[in-house]
Amino acid sequence: MRTLAIIEESWPIRGSFTISRGAKREAQIVVAQISEGGYSGRGECVPYGRYGETIASVRLQIEALTSRTEAGMNRADLQAACPAGAARNALDCALWDLEAKQASSSVWRLAGLPPPRACVTAYTLSLDTPEAMARAAANATEFPVLKLKLGAQAIVESIEAVHRASPGAKLILDANEAWDLRLLEEVSPRLKELNVVLIEQPLPAGMDELLAGREWPVPLCADESCHEIEGLAFLKERYGLINIKLDKTGGLTGALALARAAKEMGFGIMVGCMVSTSLAMAPAMLLAGLADYVDLDGPLLLQRDREGGLRCEPGGVLHPPGPALWG
Repeated sequence: MRTLAIIEESWPIRGSFTISRGAKREAQIVVAQISEGGYSGRGECVPYGRYGETIASVRLQIEALTSRTEAGMNRADLQAACPAGAARNALDCALWDLEAKQASSSVWRLAGLPPPRACVTAYTLSLDTPEAMARAAANATEFPVLKLKLGAQAIVESIEAVHRASPGAKLILDANEAWDLRLLEEVSPRLKELNVVLIEQPLPAGMDELLAGREWPVPLCADESCHEIEGLAFLKERYGLINIKLDKTGGLTGALALARAAKEMGFGIMVGCMVSTSLAMAPAMLLAGLADYVDLDGPLLLQRDREGGLRCEPGGVLHPPGPALWG
């Protein structure tokens, strides 16, 4: 007999996590746990208000699939039964985990992937004053790649302050849709000399058309504009890279399909995450080998992580968790 449990959890963040849309002090997550024959598989998701998701709405989505899940729904069925998003992510990853345990195998083998290996992650600095972001950068000099959350104010000043505090770090800028075309044109010429290597989602997703046919000194990466394969053709003349997050693609199944399609179309790939525990990072780590940039620092921003989670060494080197956690 198969059963589905839905668990709501809150994990305190170290300090606060601030982006252009607001700040939070805890990561609120939903875990789906599917048990069958003495085995249990888990999947963790983070409901995101930007896409109209809440803890309550995601729980309702998962609950609506309880009977089908307990009747034996597989991952292929799930793709048709639930739209891409946090709820499908939790169920999809739980099904992968359960299948691997039942087969006495691993998810990477079942998915036809190489085993996950250590990789270098970006480390995120919250949006703040230039002085505060410089202090945060000075405390994170062991990370060779820093990701700066930025708004529409003091953009260059913040980048310059971080660059002075950590001159050897490569910088990724993430505006979370807070800029307009004028701002992007204004700041772009200065960025290469400040070691900026990538700009994530500078404009609101609805303004992507303005980027068509343009060339920029630093490559642009689509985040909020990229969810599933169907949108890739539109993004091709506007972005050089896409950010793949399992909470957007609806799990590892959708993420793998998106990554492979994006590679075929010539996109670079960033593997990203929400602020969450290593249970959410474990499936995303399987995509790291396909990625140009890895941004899986979610657990590093928490006050504590799950037992047996990711291990981070100096140099920002992330080691995948063991199979006891997931996969």
